[in-house]
Amino acid sequence: MSTVEANVRPDDDVELQKIADYVLGFEIESGEALDTARHCLMDTLGCGLLALRFPECTKHLGPLVEGTVVPHGARVPGTSFRLDPVKAAWDIGAIIRWLDYNDTWLAAEWGHPSDNLGGILAIADHLSQKRLAQGESPLTMREVLEAMVMAHEIQGVLALDNSFNRVGLDHVVLVKVASTAVVAKLMGADREQLLSALSHAWVDGQSLRTYRHAPNAGSRKSWAAGDATSRAVRLADIAMRGEMGIPGVLSAPQWGFYDILFSHTNRDLALKPEAQRKFTFQRELGSYVMENILFKISFPAEFHAQTACEAAVTLHPEVRDRLDEIDRIVLTTHDSAIRIISKEGALANPADRDHCLQYMTAVPLIFGSLTAEHYEDDFHEANPRIDVLRGKMEVVEDEAYSRDYYDPEKRSIANAIQVFFKDGSATEKVEVEYPVGHRRRRAEGIPLLVDKFRRNLATRFPAGRCETIMALCGEQARLERTPVNRFVDLFVI
Repeated sequence: MSTVEANVRPDDDVELQKIADYVLGFEIESGEALDTARHCLMDTLGCGLLALRFPECTKHLGPLVEGTVVPHGARVPGTSFRLDPVKAAWDIGAIIRWLDYNDTWLAAEWGHPSDNLGGILAIADHLSQKRLAQGESPLTMREVLEAMVMAHEIQGVLALDNSFNRVGLDHVVLVKVASTAVVAKLMGADREQLLSALSHAWVDGQSLRTYRHAPNAGSRKSWAAGDATSRAVRLADIAMRGEMGIPGVLSAPQWGFYDILFSHTNRDLALKPEAQRKFTFQRELGSYVMENILFKISFPAEFHAQTACEAAVTLHPEVRDRLDEIDRIVLTTHDSAIRIISKEGALANPADRDHCLQYMTAVPLIFGSLTAEHYEDDFHEANPRIDVLRGKMEVVEDEAYSRDYYDPEKRSIANAIQVFFKDGSATEKVEVEYPVGHRRRRAEGIPLLVDKFRRNLATRFPAGRCETIMALCGEQARLERTPVNRFVDLFVI
């Protein structure tokens, strides 16, 4: 006997409603969150400007059809491009992420919440120009900062307990979801439109993590977030045109995200009760993530290696003249670093190298620093000592480091290095628990972050323009009042 399912359209999944209600109803009152968002804006744009020095990045930028003219086109900082908001979001997101130098969030899932600025800035600039042309007031940078806080919060809170990497999905799915929510709000979405947009973000086919892991690591990881935030702008636009949503996109039996992508594709999760094969929210959505965001200040390196790089710089004076005498190097780290960036064997390209713990440790041990140029093919080929040192490294887990990594009161990213020589002597074990960009080292880190922004500005603009930008970004109240189009004007070539 055949059976027919009851065709009763469900209510929107509660997870969608939670995000939509947060975006539409939460008032950001945290001065710390807004101040941190200002510094995040500076750092993120600076990372994008620095990336424009690399042809492998810039070859992706610009209109799909050369010579395209877009009314009220969104601008790509550091360039002369005026693009439709979808392609502008792609370009901004790509330059932000290219060098792996923007902010980071580490939990059960990892990611870089400032990736969302691609969609936020593109749509805010476009809408501001359009409003001015219609005799209306443009958006202000306060609205951009608020959107950044919310995007950070959505992506970061979803990442706290929910591991997408363990089911083979890339973290840019969270960029797409977070960007969709805040971009739709900037576009004036009501609750129904916002729910529709969010449902389409989840129903999309999601990126696999293949391009982040050996032996397939490659440059897609540098533009994947730009692709995600660009897709968010497109989906928000579709919803604003009245496209219906998919209310059971997460929970639908057999066809929903949970059953297809978040449970049985992973052997361990398949053993869990059905109730545990869905997202959990460790905390209510507010401004926690922006307040606790991790800045990459010292090194353009995957964040799990930041403290290892710092320890290596500390050891450099002691080992630089004894490189040939080294017998072995012990790297003590946490489980996430081992799973993501511990690699042996040949490294095929810059994207492979900036996700290799051993490479990112060897370079500062030898040279005392680590820059984006150190990942390039010509540098690697000219310095065979790097791979010699990599071959002498032993990577071991310290279970205490792993526990403290997940502890919400600590969220440490600890690494330690000890070098042993052939004559039986050894260096001290140099341990760094929190990187400079951690909230626990915020007072130390912010002046360095401002200096990083100043240096990055100087790679693209003359001194006078740099000082104008620095002055504006240095004043919270003034920046918040500034129209978005006026702010972006300062970054146009």
